[in-house]
Amino acid sequence: MNTNSKIERELLTKPGDTILETIEYLKMSQAELAERMGKTPGKINDMISGKAPISVNTAMQLEKVLGIDMQFWLNREMHYREKLARIEQEEFLEQCIDWAKEQPIKDLQKLGYIKSSKLGTEMVEECLHFYGVATPVQWNSVYVDTYVHTDFRKSNANTSLLSSMAAWLRIGELKVRDERLPNYDKDAFKVILENLKSIVEEQPEDFASKLKSMCATAGVAVIYSQSLSKAPISGAARWIGGTPVIQITDRYKTNDHFWFTFYHEAGHILLHGKKDVFIEDFEGVENDQKKENEANDFARDWLLPDSFLELVEGDIDERLVRKIARKFLTHPAIVVGRLHHLKKMPYHFGNDFKSKINLNHLI
Repeated sequence: MNTNSKIERELLTKPGDTILETIEYLKMSQAELAERMGKTPGKINDMISGKAPISVNTAMQLEKVLGIDMQFWLNREMHYREKLARIEQEEFLEQCIDWAKEQPIKDLQKLGYIKSSKLGTEMVEECLHFYGVATPVQWNSVYVDTYVHTDFRKSNANTSLLSSMAAWLRIGELKVRDERLPNYDKDAFKVILENLKSIVEEQPEDFASKLKSMCATAGVAVIYSQSLSKAPISGAARWIGGTPVIQITDRYKTNDHFWFTFYHEAGHILLHGKKDVFIEDFEGVENDQKKENEANDFARDWLLPDSFLELVEGDIDERLVRKIARKFLTHPAIVVGRLHHLKKMPYHFGNDFKSKINLNHLI
């Protein structure tokens, strides 16, 4: 307990102190007060010590017995309980400062979620408000225990990583609140995935805005957020309040990675359950490998099916890459990415086909 809280506790007076002063003035004992109010001495003692609050009925009885208006007693009780709660809250927040130390404060300040510049109880309170939880215990339950495997959680070295992951997920939740979407339509979403292929192929400058608005018509929220410094996550798929959410970053900065991540997460939405949560590229999370493979296959089949390999013979050059892209109505970067992944060509070859992307204007 810091000095200020200790002083405030010492200066705080209970309504019971006023009752004692009043009955002393009236030359009345606590036993007589109990008898006149129809209460046991124990009940009177609890009220005077502050263990039991002054209820409306008790205030009415005090008015009759002590001649002081019931509203006075109710106001006295309310102000006392409010002040006591604030003191206890301040003491609690002091105990949470170590938890706040592990939060990605600089990232959250940069994004405008945290205003405090100094580590202390005010910053702790802002962090709890940001996450929408009452205490670090609930924070741990909502954002860590549910997703992260036990061994990773137990290591103190990973505490700041877990906090960054939790903050990234929370940013997605807050952004979803600003979305106004119709009910999810699975069939409409499939049609949109097909229509999006022309955007993948052409890679216009406003591709991210078009992707977001098209998915929104089917009730799917596409959320763009920064990959926080200690949580190098590329994307996630989950359901929030009945809405399917694809949260995605530009971590890898090129269009081939972006589109594969998007279609991978779309696969999770279409193929897997509403209770499933998939967080990509975070080492502490163990996604269901079978479902991950299914999502990988889904993304591959939509962007560039394996049949493209029938065209891959002999040396691979830029002309062949363009030919495959035209035939399968996709972007050359997608072809290059697949060939790199399959180790059909060296990683230094074909990177000129890739488009640099930046989502900062939408974050």
